[in-house]
Amino acid sequence: MSANASAPATPPDRQSAGFRHEMFPYRGEEQFLTGTLGFIREALEADEAVVVAVPAEKTSLLQHELGGEGAVTFVDMTTAGSNPGRHIAAWATWMGEHGEGGRRVRGVGETAWHTVRSAAHLSELRNHEWLLNRAFADSPAWSMLCPYDATDEDQGALESLSRCHPLIRQEGYTSSRNDGYLSGELYPFEALPGPCDGYQEVSYTTGDLAVVRSKVAQCATDAGVPREALSKLAVAVTEIATNSIRHGGGGGTLRTWTQESVFICEFRDTGYMADVMLGRIRPTAEQIGGRGLWLAHQLCDLVEIRSSHDQGTTVRLHTDIPQ
Repeated sequence: MSANASAPATPPDRQSAGFRHEMFPYRGEEQFLTGTLGFIREALEADEAVVVAVPAEKTSLLQHELGGEGAVTFVDMTTAGSNPGRHIAAWATWMGEHGEGGRRVRGVGETAWHTVRSAAHLSELRNHEWLLNRAFADSPAWSMLCPYDATDEDQGALESLSRCHPLIRQEGYTSSRNDGYLSGELYPFEALPGPCDGYQEVSYTTGDLAVVRSKVAQCATDAGVPREALSKLAVAVTEIATNSIRHGGGGGTLRTWTQESVFICEFRDTGYMADVMLGRIRPTAEQIGGRGLWLAHQLCDLVEIRSSHDQGTTVRLHTDIPQ
């Protein structure tokens, strides 16, 4: 990968404020260990806590090298599921647990991006990486290293992922500013491709929630969605359709189709969601409303959201169909 890196950044132990977000492209186990262990040992020397969420085989490598270091906690990323829309809340929880009393924390988070199942998953992973900068912009308490295996390099995918990271770590302790980083408030979310041929469509408005649930249940059953997933989908569908009716002009359009062993429900309305973090931050107990998109992320295998003043809002709910 050709990283767009410039002069070395301020060493982590000299930079006291701000969320540090580094991408670390590596090839092979040796490079993985050099980069991640360098990052972890910097933290230990500065008396910082470390949270590591990497695939199981990488966990074993690091645990062997660290020898039970008590300041390093390994967490199971599979508990958050494969939907990237759940991961910001998971990291916020882990950082809060280990950063009590203002202690600085570092995170090492690797998504096995070579195993992502579709272009939609890769796109949402990219969105998640950029939104991490937004979610933790005001947090002085931690920094994060994102290793990405570049052994079988997909140049385009790696370049697009690198644009979501302000820093690039290339060799062990060397972190450089990433000139290709997409800074600022606006991020170019990719436009959603059109639905597959043969999709079904129905309009809905106030009083039509039962019709929407029935339509989705029938189409999902015909597509082979398992029974346990049907009940989760019914809740998510109700929440998203309700949002359309309340905030999207009084109703919308539902489309359903099957694509690459995934059942997809698409909701379109004329509303606009200005907050790109909606659904990714865990609602508080005192919060009134705002739980619909959060529930959709928890219940579905993937959620895609696109919203603009001129195009309105589109929400796609993905449910995997077992082979």
